[in-house]
Amino acid sequence: MQKVLIIGAGKGGTALLQILMKTKLIRIIAVVDQDPEAQGLQEARRYGIATSSDWKPYITEDIDIIIHTTGDKAVMDELLHEKKEQTIVMPGKLAYMVFQLMEEKQQLIQMLKSQTYKHDRIFNSTHDGMIFIDVNETIILFNQMAEKMVGQKREHVIGRQIKDVVPNTKLPRILETREPEYNQKQLLGKHLQIVTTRLPIIDEGGKLLGALCVFKDITDAVELAEEVTNLKQIRTMLEAIIQSSDEAISVVDENGIGMLINKAYTKMTGLSESEVIGKPASTDISEGESMHLKVLGTRRPVRGVRMKVGPNKKDVIVNVAPVIVDGILKGSVGVIHDVSEIKTLTAELNRARQIIRTLEAKYTFDDIIGTSEQMLVALEQAKLGAKTPATILLRGESGTGKELFAHAIHNESDRKYNKFIRVNCAALSESLLESELFGYEEGAFTGARRGGKKGLFEEANNGSIFLDEIGELTQSTQAKLLRVLQEKEITRVGGAKAISVNVRIIAATNVNIEKAMAEGTFREDLYYRINRYPISIPPLRQRKEDIEALSIRLIEKINQDYGRNVKGLAPNALRALSAYSWPGNVRELENVLGRAMIFLEPHMERIEQQHLPVFETELSEKSGARSDFPDVEGEKLSQAVEKFEAHVIQKTLEKHKFNRTKTAKALGVSIRNLYYKMDKYGLANDGMQ
Repeated sequence: MQKVLIIGAGKGGTALLQILMKTKLIRIIAVVDQDPEAQGLQEARRYGIATSSDWKPYITEDIDIIIHTTGDKAVMDELLHEKKEQTIVMPGKLAYMVFQLMEEKQQLIQMLKSQTYKHDRIFNSTHDGMIFIDVNETIILFNQMAEKMVGQKREHVIGRQIKDVVPNTKLPRILETREPEYNQKQLLGKHLQIVTTRLPIIDEGGKLLGALCVFKDITDAVELAEEVTNLKQIRTMLEAIIQSSDEAISVVDENGIGMLINKAYTKMTGLSESEVIGKPASTDISEGESMHLKVLGTRRPVRGVRMKVGPNKKDVIVNVAPVIVDGILKGSVGVIHDVSEIKTLTAELNRARQIIRTLEAKYTFDDIIGTSEQMLVALEQAKLGAKTPATILLRGESGTGKELFAHAIHNESDRKYNKFIRVNCAALSESLLESELFGYEEGAFTGARRGGKKGLFEEANNGSIFLDEIGELTQSTQAKLLRVLQEKEITRVGGAKAISVNVRIIAATNVNIEKAMAEGTFREDLYYRINRYPISIPPLRQRKEDIEALSIRLIEKINQDYGRNVKGLAPNALRALSAYSWPGNVRELENVLGRAMIFLEPHMERIEQQHLPVFETELSEKSGARSDFPDVEGEKLSQAVEKFEAHVIQKTLEKHKFNRTKTAKALGVSIRNLYYKMDKYGLANDGMQ
């Protein structure tokens, strides 16, 4: 490697530096210039080359070439005087010319190598065998396919006579006739049938350079013809399949130009083949960007993109995927779905689900609407409880959805594939409830079925039983239920044999069991058994943020029952619903919405405030109540407040038929506080439950 010192870092020195940095045959020791800000010095520092303002320290035995670019004759003379004997001093212009020539030479060599490589690649990548001979019948070129078909390596045949390699060759005849021969059949070896073309190679001056033969295995040609025929049949079949599909399909090439659409596409978009094929992929889009172009740019599929297509701005969802063959992008195919059809199918599916649920009377946690904090807590407790075998007690006012929770807990548990039995304890008499729950033996009572009857606990074996209004059970039935919980067995009415049962009990109540227990109407031991996992379901007035979502779900249900198509609530109706206290909870909300929808005109799609007569009634009742306030004129403030408080408590007791639990809840006070105020004001206890 030649060691070079450059003196002068102006434009010429900088240009030389840049040229020399490209060659691996030269190592630049330093760049010298008296101007510390010279461009060449800055360039040298960027390359990590030493720089200086004095060249003398660098004149050593190691320097092979000194390039002088300053143009100062005195410096040149001094360099010639100070240099070592083996060191060459070269003017900048001369050096520039020399290195330019060297660079051009390297470029030409590289270009020649590149061209040779390309020609060699082309020559060897063809599926045809190629052999070239000179005028002496010597093999000059022999490609890889010729190796494969002749059965000899190139290095073994180059320089040999063609007849020594292919004894029955007719290629030398071309040297004599100088006439080409096309598509001639020939046997190569003993079994290989080929088709060959033989050509004389003549230069511009008419001089014969040699002969070339290009040959192909005829088997490949036959197979290719068969493949072409098969491809035509496959294409015809594919086009027939695409045209017969009910899905709208469009295909574009790698440049995003339309290639194919089917009849379903034309029917959906209203665009004919002449309006799409041969046109850019964005032609059919009325709103949105072309997913074909996006897929062609990213080579990744897209799914479920909404857009509008065609002159009628059809609302659609598109799925587009790239078509890649042997790693090469060939285009993309899109499948288009009509959104209105999807909406119709979704509505039909939801209706089918509702019908199935009605038939099976089953619900899941997905059917429970609520995003309020209290409701989310109740849902989380229910989901956790469903995974345990514990008895669950659902507590909440009437109409809050306790049965919905019971269904969901059963369906979320490992018992979901077994029976779920519902029992309303308040709807059956004591004798009938006992026989229904525990069954009876033959002859247990007059009218008993022959052979006896299984009770609901036996029917629910390995499943769940939902005991609604459990607070209404009599002491006798409570004792039997306690036995089921403790011993996991029942005894039929009129029977003596204990029957083992494996039943998960989900109980529900809307009364204060603690108060009933204190009054002696509910067994304390049973209370501690069923209250192991209590879940409080909040009333609707405590989760008014859920009213809108609940109303939408209820309207969908009522639409199916009434055959209506109500879309939802007007803002004024929603405000009115949100302002109401909802003593009847979700059940009352469903009732109000159902009544409102009955009075809607067929063309009306939304419930307005005027369609809610219940709120007008409540308002008029409140207005009338004001005239019944006690007269407190002339009394002190403390006396007036007490008189008014007593009046409100008395009216609330009357409204709830002296049910102290409901009265306390309506007033928002505890039972104990209600008792205290009733004693304080001497309010009547007649008729209280």
